[in-house]
Amino acid sequence: MVRSHDILDWNPEDTKAWEDGNKAVARRNMTWSIATDHVAFGVWSLWSVLVLFMPESVYGFSASDKFLLVAVNTLVGALMRIPYTAAIGIFGGRNFTVASTLVLLIPTAGTIALLANPGLPLWPYLVCAALTGLGGGNFSASMTNVNAFYPQRLKGWALGLNAGGGNIGVPVVQLVGLLVIAVAGHRQPYWVSGLYMVLLTATGIGAFMFMDNIKGYQVNFAAMRKMIKERDSWLLSLLYVGTFGSFIGFSFALSQVLHMKFTEAGQSSAQASLHAAEIAFVGPLLGSLARVYGGKLADRVGGGRVTLAVFGGMSLAAGVLVFASTLEDNNGGRLTTTSIVGYAVGFVCLFLLSGVGNGSIYKMIPSVFETRSRSLGLSDDDRRQWSKNVGGAMVGFADSVGAFGGFAIDIALRQSYLTARTETPALWIFLGCYIGFAVLTWATYVRTSKE
Repeated sequence: MVRSHDILDWNPEDTKAWEDGNKAVARRNMTWSIATDHVAFGVWSLWSVLVLFMPESVYGFSASDKFLLVAVNTLVGALMRIPYTAAIGIFGGRNFTVASTLVLLIPTAGTIALLANPGLPLWPYLVCAALTGLGGGNFSASMTNVNAFYPQRLKGWALGLNAGGGNIGVPVVQLVGLLVIAVAGHRQPYWVSGLYMVLLTATGIGAFMFMDNIKGYQVNFAAMRKMIKERDSWLLSLLYVGTFGSFIGFSFALSQVLHMKFTEAGQSSAQASLHAAEIAFVGPLLGSLARVYGGKLADRVGGGRVTLAVFGGMSLAAGVLVFASTLEDNNGGRLTTTSIVGYAVGFVCLFLLSGVGNGSIYKMIPSVFETRSRSLGLSDDDRRQWSKNVGGAMVGFADSVGAFGGFAIDIALRQSYLTARTETPALWIFLGCYIGFAVLTWATYVRTSKE
């Protein structure tokens, strides 16, 4: 007998029902939610790998063209996060997860067709990059779906696990790219896209078979409206631009930056692609793992203090990158041992700190709105409900706004190379932003103790 995939009465706060079987149902749905989100994140990150298979001599695209590809890809991922959050309540968690996963087969197949036919203009590549950006929206849908299945006491653990499973999709697809380049060479991108078509199909079928819809579940739009009116919503989202935006922006751009550095040092495109792929995945992997520790550290000493330290450290790391890049510029664009060490230290620190900051800001959200609720003149029950609803709505909003930071980084790097033929001007901008974020964190969440 075929089981129903629609759950009519779901109350995760009922501890007896939870232990009697609801826990297993929630775990099964979260498992497939993580699997589909992980693969979707990989598709969103696909162009950060594919640019290594696109030598300018064959495809005719400059470095600025390739930065534009990943920027458009990042922008669409950011734009899709809020509507994808709402879609879970409209279509059901299982239904939308299956549809949003399988639709990614179209742009993934498109990458194979495009890269098999060099000489095409840039616009079809931009369209395909925009469509792979839909994978960035899957993250918010996945977080919303998992949030619906778990009781309040376990939401932090469940959402953290789900977020980590998604984020680590970035270094995984880059590791796949490294393996393909090492085994088959830098002109065989089809293996990367082909593997992800298989993974999309497998996870889509798995979601269809094993996930469920919670009937009657709706996204709380009233809470969203309240959240948007709160000043802290915008301030926390701005801080998340600095951490998650840095993580996703540098994750997508670093392989291209490294490829340029190696070719400028005299390597062939094939050699540069291999060496860039050997390094590019390390930063996103460290950032994904550091997210968990950022949350734990924030629990101990406070999210505001951790976030302030993060932006202080990111300012220093950006300063190291400015020094390394300026040294290279003054040396006629030639890499020296000092500049190589500077780039390595700067980027590793940026990835680690952005991961820690992602975790600490997520921990700040419920604390800040809990503090804010005490000034509203509500009863204890109403105050707790207000804090829970508005803080929950804030998570999806911060996800969306934060991803725009990745777009800003990719565009800044593109314009920097286009106008100055170096990344130095963009790095100065990033340094100024991190200092500004540190000052904002101190003035708003450390000095005034709003947590």
